[in-house]
Amino acid sequence: MTGPSRLFLVAAALHFAGSLFAQNPVPEIPYDSAPNFLKLPEHIYMGEAAGVATNSKGDVFVYTRTGTNATIGGSRTFTHGGARLFEFDRTGKFVREIGQGVYGFLFAEAVRVDSKDNIWVVDEGSNMVVKFDPEGRIAMTLGRKPESVADAGRGGGAPGGRGGGPGARAGAGAGVAGDNFNRPTDVAWDAAGNIFVSDGYGNARVAKFDSDGKFVKSWGSRGTEPGQFDTPLSIATDLQGNVYVGDRGNRRIQVFDNNGAFKSQFSNVGAPWAICISPGPHQYLYSSNSNDTGSMDNGEIYKMELDGKVLGRFGGAGKLMKEFGTVNAIDCRNPNELYVGEIANWRVQKLSLHPRQ
Repeated sequence: MTGPSRLFLVAAALHFAGSLFAQNPVPEIPYDSAPNFLKLPEHIYMGEAAGVATNSKGDVFVYTRTGTNATIGGSRTFTHGGARLFEFDRTGKFVREIGQGVYGFLFAEAVRVDSKDNIWVVDEGSNMVVKFDPEGRIAMTLGRKPESVADAGRGGGAPGGRGGGPGARAGAGAGVAGDNFNRPTDVAWDAAGNIFVSDGYGNARVAKFDSDGKFVKSWGSRGTEPGQFDTPLSIATDLQGNVYVGDRGNRRIQVFDNNGAFKSQFSNVGAPWAICISPGPHQYLYSSNSNDTGSMDNGEIYKMELDGKVLGRFGGAGKLMKEFGTVNAIDCRNPNELYVGEIANWRVQKLSLHPRQ
């Protein structure tokens, strides 16, 4: 075959493949957003909605960054006394604030509700995971606030041990002290009650604890290989106990078995800032493609099967209703009624999906 003929065949094949791709884009899922769903009391403001979750009654919990800002250690501004946990009923009416004055509330990162309606918050600034019972009483704490993190006006090093205080542990991955975090990001559980924490900004690992909070093991280190992480920002489990980690910096979702053995990865949905798996029997995986550059590109949310097959997408970056400004949290207790927490737009949106499949 001559050179020109070979080039013609290659060009024809590329054109045909491009035509097939054009005919099979990721389908758009129609959806609506309830405007101004959450009603806050006068003189209380939302701030950055870092976490959102619902319980079995439909109550909505929001862990938000609001209050007075304070620069700690000269390296980053954290909210002093400003991480707050709000509860709303299913109609969006404000019910109460939980955990006022709690020692571990410094810089909100995530809130999750387990199968028994316990409320768990992950605080990036204090390096703590705090469990509240359904009545709002503290039931368990994991991690600790480093002594190098002082209250505003008292000096001290930066959160996560950058100041080198006693609560800080250097390094990342399996070598990190199991029960000490470095800017953790999320929490999940399996059916046996084992606890999984993505640990997170300062470290690059997943830590596993039993249902009593006893450290079991950890896995992961900083890198790009399977089983390594670059900012594991979100975590979820399925009914089989598999662990899904939103590996944002590597633009992929990694899947592990219950003991941390790598199983698969999905790299077709951008940079997963927040992930969520709906309850069974048919579970779906949702992932927000936000980015950490501050730009308004992308911003869509994907709906997937647990094997990574993309079923559709919806939304995009922006400030209007049905647009997203860095979705840091997704609640998908009802797979067609989602709550998304936005840190750039300072709000929670309640979304109603109208999937075609």
